[in-house]
Amino acid sequence: MDPVAAKYIGAGLACLGMAGAAVGLGNLFGQFFAGALRNPSAADGQRANLLLGFALTEALGIFSLLVALLLLFAV
Repeated sequence: MDPVAAKYIGAGLACLGMAGAAVGLGNLFGQFFAGALRNPSAADGQRANLLLGFALTEALGIFSLLVALLLLFAV
């Protein structure tokens, strides 16, 4: 296999982590809003957990983008 082709395939596979982060964020916010509509008085207490989950999930997506960019341009 050509090394350039392997590099592109590896970068494309690394980008699958961004899709996983997008699905995770959709699930996170969807479940928060469903819970907030079910019990509005408890929603304010869970907002810090929501933002922490958002930050950690988004960080994993950015990390997978970084790995893809490193495969494309640094190797």
